[in-house]
Amino acid sequence: MRQEVTTLPETSVAGSSTMDERYMARALELAARGRGRTHPDPLSGCVLVQSGAIVGEGYHPGAGRPHAEVYALRAASGSARGATAYVTMEPCTACISALIAAGVSRVVVAGLDPDPRVTGRGCNLLRQVGVRVEVGLLGAGARQLNRAYLVHRLTGRPLVTLVVAMTLDGHTASAVGETRGVIGETASRQAHALRDEVDAVCIGVGTIHSHDPDLTYHPAVPPERGIRDPLRVIVDSLARTSPESRVLSPDVRLRRDAPGAVPAPTLIVSTDLAPRAKLIALERAGAEVLALPAAEGLVPLPTLLDALGRRGVCHLLIEGGAQVNWSFLSQRLVDTVHVYLSNRLIGGAQAPGPVGGPGVSLAQAFTVADLQVYRVGTDLRLSGDLKPPPWTTDTI
Repeated sequence: MRQEVTTLPETSVAGSSTMDERYMARALELAARGRGRTHPDPLSGCVLVQSGAIVGEGYHPGAGRPHAEVYALRAASGSARGATAYVTMEPCTACISALIAAGVSRVVVAGLDPDPRVTGRGCNLLRQVGVRVEVGLLGAGARQLNRAYLVHRLTGRPLVTLVVAMTLDGHTASAVGETRGVIGETASRQAHALRDEVDAVCIGVGTIHSHDPDLTYHPAVPPERGIRDPLRVIVDSLARTSPESRVLSPDVRLRRDAPGAVPAPTLIVSTDLAPRAKLIALERAGAEVLALPAAEGLVPLPTLLDALGRRGVCHLLIEGGAQVNWSFLSQRLVDTVHVYLSNRLIGGAQAPGPVGGPGVSLAQAFTVADLQVYRVGTDLRLSGDLKPPPWTTDTI
């Protein structure tokens, strides 16, 4: 995979720290290009600077491919001796060896890798051969960029993001079940594009029955980096999913409308209460079936998250419906939330809302911290955290 080198123009900003931040910001920008493609690896970017000019840069494009440092060194084409390397994540052993062989004299690292097989070792190896190493520049940005990877490494579970689209008066559909047009086209495209950035997307069997979605990613224009649909996870305690559902359609799973696309697998997560015949029928229809011991008649979500983590899922997107949203929220399993709020009011006592369940008192409310508000077309997006990240700034 060829990665272009970009030379940034010099500015009049004085101070090496300012220039360091500028180059690290570029490395973070590059790293973000691999979003949704690198699991279970982290996103990584690398910028090589020699005498105030970028001589090579790169990013990790996907699992199984070289890391950012390799692409940056290839682009530098022998000009890396004595250069400074700005990397968003502590390099692995192979990349350390490559940087040393190329003669890099200084490495600036945004954050350490919390993986116990890696953390701190890469930086120590560099220091042992006389390379100057600095850690922590733009660390907050690096942690946010790699939040899914960090959560996975520190907890064994994926980062769980809940996404909701609703009208200004809190409805996710009209009283007669209409969902298209709840939010505007721009916001709808943005919310849909989240599927291209995560490893798995989860809904409940109720949504299968009411909307029969395919849960694949359908970009408005063909993306340059190709189409990669996420693992589709259906929470279905009694195996009520029809074998004829679109998530099990061969035409959908094989993405015959998108040449080169990776097939989208479907995981039906059920319980030991489900009839064996139904589980077999779903397997024959092409599903992977995971039957877990029931917890009060339902799928045990913590156990599900553990299972997804073991198969390398770093980021899970919850798309509903209301009961699934409540189940994840009530068990305090949601890390982040995106709420798309349209400029429409539709009313209707029977119109559904985004979260079901019995609810909680105001004193027990699920509070979103650091709430950010963005305008998206005619609508708004409200984003924030429902639980703090499982790390402290002095650990990574």
